Amino acid sequence: MQRRSWIKNTGGLLLGSALPFTMEAASAKPVLRVAHLTDIHLKDKFDAPARFRRCLQHVQSRQPKIDFILNGGDIVFDMNKESVDTNKELWKLWHTVTKADCSLPMHYALGNHDIWWNEDDKGQALYGKKFALDQLGMTTPYYSFSKNGWQFMVLDSTHLDIDGTWYIGKLGEEQMSWLQQQLAAIPATTPVCVLSHIPILTATLMVEDNIVNKWTMLGGDMHTDTAKIIDLFYQHKNVKLCLSGHIHLRDKVVYNDVTFICNGAVSGA
Repeated sequence: MQRRSWIKNTGGLLLGSALPFTMEAASAKPVLRVAHLTDIHLKDKFDAPARFRRCLQHVQSRQPKIDFILNGGDIVFDMNKESVDTNKELWKLWHTVTKADCSLPMHYALGNHDIWWNEDDKGQALYGKKFALDQLGMTTPYYSFSKNGWQFMVLDSTHLDIDGTWYIGKLGEEQMSWLQQQLAAIPATTPVCVLSHIPILTATLMVEDNIVNKWTMLGGDMHTDTAKIIDLFYQHKNVKLCLSGHIHLRDKVVYNDVTFICNGAVSGA
């Protein structure tokens, strides 16, 4: 099903007050309605601004109303190797569209295209993630917040590869320690939703043509610390839902009672 048709048919993610995602929970009155928009890749081409405006207008027209938007990253297209001036223009476009056409709160995760990795500009103060963080008014690339009895953990899943030239999906020691401490401090009765740009776990990477005797999975396509994160979630049964994007394909994987949903790109068909 095309992404646009799916949005039209569902309009939002319903989060119930009950912990298990069961038929009983589905029939209960939801405590939140959340729109997960990811991989928007906004740029001033292909009529993208007008199309994104229609997307925002559609989200805000839903009944019951959407409480807030979870933005899964790759907000603009694309900061990686561009000049300062080009990146400023991309963010100017983003602010113009959202200021005029979005009245909902929006919580952001950074995507790989939201990072300034031009090797010629490594000495500049805005290099790396700071450029996007400043534009979004964020002090850190990972954080948590609570709403209507749910705890939301927003992760920073994009980091430089071991050779320092490109990126892989992971948390790193500092963020992993933070996540462990956060989950330990949350009451076991509080359901947790995790948002990342790169999937923690996805089946989409198995869809590959011409397999001979093995699949090829790159560290930039899925978290490389998947096993460690899943083991952590297994210790905290209140982690119920993990949302991601990045792959521009949709899937749903349920593993150890955690539902992993990778959503399609807003910028795609």
